[in-house]
Amino acid sequence: MLTRDTGASIFDKLRRWTSADELELLIAGGRSALTRFANNTIHQNLEDQTQHISVRVAFGGRTARASTNKLDDDSLRRVVASAEALARVQQEDPDLLPMPTPAEIAENSAATGTPVTCYFEHTAAISPQDRAAAVADMVRVAAKNDLTAAGIYSSAHFVEGIFNSRGVADWYEQTLAEASITILGGTSSGWQKANSPDVAQLDHSGMARIAADKALASQNPRELPPGKYTVILEPSAVLDAVGFMFWDFGGSALLEQRSFLNDRIGTQLFGTNITVWDDVYHPLQTGAPFDGEGMKRHRLKLIENGVVKAVTYSRSSARRMQHSELRGKVGPITATGHGFSLPNEIGEAPLNLVFTLSQAEKPQTVEQMIASSERGILVTRLWYIREVDPYEKILTGMTRDGTFLVEKGKVIGGIRNFRFNESLIHMLQNVEATSVPVRASGEESMDMVVPAMKVRDFNFTETTRF
Repeated sequence: MLTRDTGASIFDKLRRWTSADELELLIAGGRSALTRFANNTIHQNLEDQTQHISVRVAFGGRTARASTNKLDDDSLRRVVASAEALARVQQEDPDLLPMPTPAEIAENSAATGTPVTCYFEHTAAISPQDRAAAVADMVRVAAKNDLTAAGIYSSAHFVEGIFNSRGVADWYEQTLAEASITILGGTSSGWQKANSPDVAQLDHSGMARIAADKALASQNPRELPPGKYTVILEPSAVLDAVGFMFWDFGGSALLEQRSFLNDRIGTQLFGTNITVWDDVYHPLQTGAPFDGEGMKRHRLKLIENGVVKAVTYSRSSARRMQHSELRGKVGPITATGHGFSLPNEIGEAPLNLVFTLSQAEKPQTVEQMIASSERGILVTRLWYIREVDPYEKILTGMTRDGTFLVEKGKVIGGIRNFRFNESLIHMLQNVEATSVPVRASGEESMDMVVPAMKVRDFNFTETTRF
């Protein structure tokens, strides 16, 4: 496993072998292992150990990056030479800033928090036998109910670091255990997925029981006509939908007129019960507390009571915004530690999203949302989501693995899945109730801390054949 000392030693070598004005090293590595199962049987077990470095050089306003996964001296010399050759043929970038210094980072760190512990020795020590035992627990739940299970159980331990020639040096280490299970029962299915840096917090058997209950309860699904329904979206369904809009919460996206927030910041865009932070320091979040240039990530309130209050900035986009006609319309303008490694085409984005409840808002459980619904649809998750209209944030996709009819406060039974066409703006204007936010996982978006949501007038456009 790579260590901070290893990274510092590699960086010292690279400095001796470069003629560039500035040098930056991104280094990452780790060990990941996966046990995959289907038809109630393990059919694949693999382990992968990786190491990777990415070297950026700068000559004035010209910069370029080269990468390698070989760390011997000859390979290190070649990767520096490749980056320098690429940089010399680039056009000068007028927006390229000198690499940050420790003093600049310290001066910009007022809005940061205390990093949470995301490394756990017992997670790093998970063995193939441990993963096999966890899979056996999940399969046992399915077999007990004459159902068939498929899914994965994985574990990982990884590190990443950044060093630059102006004195910046930072390091991050994390573990992660993850389980995903789909349980099939003839005409129905159920699904659950979760992960945690601390394997002790991962209840794989409980997940299997929930998936099995969903598969049993949705047997022989009926077909309903498409239309607008009240929906109760479980956290994974919320996550996979709303994740599509947060790539627009960046200064670069605003400046380049590719954000749905253009001309909307400061307006009552969503319901008053929608408040969202980007907060890598939240106890349920994970990830490095520094960005692709080494800037510390800020705790940032993006949305407050439905009004967009702030967006993320890299160092470059903050400077460009200061000289833009948008200045004064987009809240505080400062580098927020959300930039991606340079050069890139995206700029910056929030990656640690946390939905919070207002003091006046009383959370409801999913069961309470069901009990208060005269007629509606309970949705376990969404999949195959695609963006139809980027400015109105209209998405299309389908429900999957546990979709149920709710009538007179009770779950009546399973229904065939729907395709939806729905605007995220419209959806978040029509949230009638939310649960306590939890760390959720899905298939279409990064992990978030999100609630379940009860939403009125959700637009289903057609029924699928399963």
